[in-house]
Amino acid sequence: MRTLLLVDIQYDFLPGGSLAVAGGNEVIPLVNHLQPQFELVVATQDWHPAGHKSFASQHPGHHAFDQIDLHGLPQTLWPDHCVQGTRGAEFSSDLDQNRIEAIFRKGTTPEIDSYSGFFDNGHRKATGLADYLRGRGVTQVYLAGLAADFCVYFSAKDALEQQFEVFFLEDATRAISAEGYQQARADLRSRGGKVLTSTELR
Repeated sequence: MRTLLLVDIQYDFLPGGSLAVAGGNEVIPLVNHLQPQFELVVATQDWHPAGHKSFASQHPGHHAFDQIDLHGLPQTLWPDHCVQGTRGAEFSSDLDQNRIEAIFRKGTTPEIDSYSGFFDNGHRKATGLADYLRGRGVTQVYLAGLAADFCVYFSAKDALEQQFEVFFLEDATRAISAEGYQQARADLRSRGGKVLTSTELR
């Protein structure tokens, strides 16, 4: 059984949002079209408490996109984004949500960031996504959403580590950095992930 995992299709990652991914809105019609081709559709949602320590605003003297050490882990500092209960944290109203069976929220612990839909960045706590998919009989995970070089990439990497067969739907995601995406793409392929376009779905 295969699932379509929709990663963080939220207003703050779309044009006009506080951490907008260029062209992020372009994935929405495609993922809406793809959903009926899958027996199971699930989604992740970035869901930060106000004052999350990954926010540059919490580190005087630092700016967005600076690199720091946060409790022993490398951390990119971000603009405040996807704060719980704000419009920026909501899924786009253009996203068809009717077939999304479950939503897994991440980034809820103030002291540690969580790019992956499976674990926080230190692999200290699981979201329950892997167990949920196994419980539903899923063996193949197809990923789409935002952003290709961060949350989609880290989710794909963790899915591989959890022994799922992974398919990265390249045309159904957008990256923050073209260079970062090329590195992520090469890494996923070296780990056994498959990179394809939605037209190659069978």
